[in-house]
Amino acid sequence: MADIVEIAVAADNFTTLVTAVQAANLVETLKSPGPFTVFAPTDSAFAKLPPGTITTLVQNIPQLTRILTYHVVPGRLMQSDLAKLESVTSVEGSPIPIHCSDGFEVKNATVVAADIEADNGVIHVIDRVILMG
Repeated sequence: MADIVEIAVAADNFTTLVTAVQAANLVETLKSPGPFTVFAPTDSAFAKLPPGTITTLVQNIPQLTRILTYHVVPGRLMQSDLAKLESVTSVEGSPIPIHCSDGFEVKNATVVAADIEADNGVIHVIDRVILMG
């Protein structure tokens, strides 16, 4: 099996996420033993952000790091684990609301692929970038 970063790099729909993780110097963290639960926005999720947002974030590494670490939760949480919770606390420190009654959603994003297992955690693919606040 591969780690979270290797899976994201191998997939063809996480180019923006991988670039952002590299820019924020989070590659080694996400390759560490973890385990981590990652809510991974696809390229089309990043494309939904207002024009210029990604460029601005890459130029503001502290803000980029906060947003990226908001998509990561300590531990290996499968969809069945998350369905029992109302929220989880991100590595960034803010809560992420979980809604599993009608589909599987985190904050304002729909999980389009759940439970992608990695050596050091699990990935849930989401259709929007989730923001704090």
